Amino acid sequence: MSLRLSALPSQHSPSTMQKFTLEQVAKHKTTTSCWVIIRNNVYDVTDFIFAHPGGPNVIMRYAGQDATAAYVPIHPSDTLEKNLAPEQHLGSLDSDSILRLKDAGKNKVPTRDELRVEKAVKSKPPLKRIINVEDMEEVAKKVLPYNAWAYYASAADDSITHVENGRAFSRFFFHPRVMRPVSECDTSTTILGYESSIPVYISGAALARLGHPLGEINLTRGAYKTGIAQMVSNNASLSYGQIAAARGSPDQPIFFQIYKHFNDAIAEKRIREVEALGYKAIFLTVDALVPGNRELDIKAPYYLEDFENQGLSTQTNADADEGEANQLGSAGGLVVNNDANMTWEKTIPWIRSVTKLPIVIKGIQCVQDAVLACEAGCEGIVLSNHGGRQLEYSLPPIELLYKIQQQRPDVFEKTEVYIDGAIQRGTDVVKALCLGAKAVGLGRAFLYAQSAYGEVGVVHMVRILQREIRLVMQSLGVQKISQLVPQMVERVDWQ
Repeated sequence: MSLRLSALPSQHSPSTMQKFTLEQVAKHKTTTSCWVIIRNNVYDVTDFIFAHPGGPNVIMRYAGQDATAAYVPIHPSDTLEKNLAPEQHLGSLDSDSILRLKDAGKNKVPTRDELRVEKAVKSKPPLKRIINVEDMEEVAKKVLPYNAWAYYASAADDSITHVENGRAFSRFFFHPRVMRPVSECDTSTTILGYESSIPVYISGAALARLGHPLGEINLTRGAYKTGIAQMVSNNASLSYGQIAAARGSPDQPIFFQIYKHFNDAIAEKRIREVEALGYKAIFLTVDALVPGNRELDIKAPYYLEDFENQGLSTQTNADADEGEANQLGSAGGLVVNNDANMTWEKTIPWIRSVTKLPIVIKGIQCVQDAVLACEAGCEGIVLSNHGGRQLEYSLPPIELLYKIQQQRPDVFEKTEVYIDGAIQRGTDVVKALCLGAKAVGLGRAFLYAQSAYGEVGVVHMVRILQREIRLVMQSLGVQKISQLVPQMVERVDWQ
C-alpha cells in the first residue's frame, strides 16, 4: 500500500527553517516520535499515525525515512496545507543530506517490475493501431506499474459483478429501422444543460497519477479538446484547483464527485471550495460507504514481493501466525471517513443548504431508490454499482435501467439518468440511450487511455467512441440522439 498522510507546510521562510541531517531524522521512527521526509522537508507525523486512513503501518513503513516516492503520486499538491498544524513542519534537510538522497536515487537499482514497465513503454504500439477500448486496456496493462494496474482493475470478491456489468449488454438486441436518411448524423447531446459532443462523460476515478505524471490534467485537457464533460474524483491525485486551472476555458464543464465526509464542516468546506473553483455539479457517491473487498489490489504487495524474488519464498516460517493481512489495499483508506449515516431526508436538504449546484446521486442500484431520488428533487442519478468494485452481485446498471423503463418510466421525465460500468463499445452506449439514459460514464477506460498515451490517448478514446456511436446510430436509422427510443432494443435471454 502507498503512503497516504497529510502535513502542513511551514509558514517560516527558507532562511529561518531548521536544517536536519538524515541521521537526525532516522532517530525518529517510533509511534511516540515519528518523522518523515517529503520533498526534502521534514514533518512530525506522530499525532497522525493512528488517524491515518490506511492504518498506522503505512506511515511506520517510512518512519525516519524519505517518503517522497510513495507520497507524491497519490497526494494533491494542497494536501500538505489542509491537515496538520504549521509547527508539524519541522524544517528541511541540510544541503549535504539533499545531495545524498539525490545520489541514492541515481544509484537505486530498478525493480523487476520497473524494468518490465520500461521495456513495455519502449515497445508499445503507435496510437493509430488502437482501434477500440479493449486495445487501449491491453496496452495500459503492459505499461502500468503492477500496483497501479491492480488498483485500477480490481473488483469486488470474485469479480462476478464486474464481469456481468459487461455481459449484461449482450442480452439487449436492436430493432433497426431502414430506408431512412442518415447521411447526416449528430452524436451531440447535453448533460445537465452543458453541450457534449457525444453522450459520454469521463467518470470520477481516483489516483490518475498512478498511471501518468500529469494524471487528471490529461483527462481535463483531453475532455476540452473533444468537447465532453469530466467528473473529477473526490480522491483525485491532483488538487481540485490544479484540475480547474487545466481547463481550456472557464466554461468547460467539470463536475465534482464527492464522498461526503462524516464531519459536516469538512464536507461543507470541500463543496464550497469546488463551487468557488467553477465546478458545475455535485455527484454524491452513495454506493461506497465502506471499503470494498478488492482482492487484486489487496494482494498486489505480495505479488510484487514474489515477482522481485522470482517466486522464491522469503518467509522463514510460513506457518507462523502474523495476524490478518491488511484488507484495505490502495483504495480502502480512501473511504474510511465517509458518512455512513446519510439519508434522503437529511443529506440532500443539507447539501442544498450548502450549494446552489445541481445534485446528482451516483450509485443508484434499485428502482425504489431511483424514485426516491426524484422525490428528493435531485437533478440526476447515476445507475452504478461502482464498476463492480463494491457489493458483489449487485445488479448490472443496464439491467436496472431496463427495469426502470419497464416499471417507472416517469423517472426519465423527472430527472436525468446516467449509467456507468463496463461500457466498452458504441453499441453499449446506444443501447443505454435507447432505454432512456441521457449519457454514460466511463472511468477505467479513460484511466487506461491517459496512462498509456497521456492527453492524446484521451482524445483518441473519445474519437473511437464517437466513430462507433455514429455507426450504430446510422445503422439504426436515426440522425440524432433524441430519436433513440425503447422500441429500438429488446431484451433477449437465450436461456
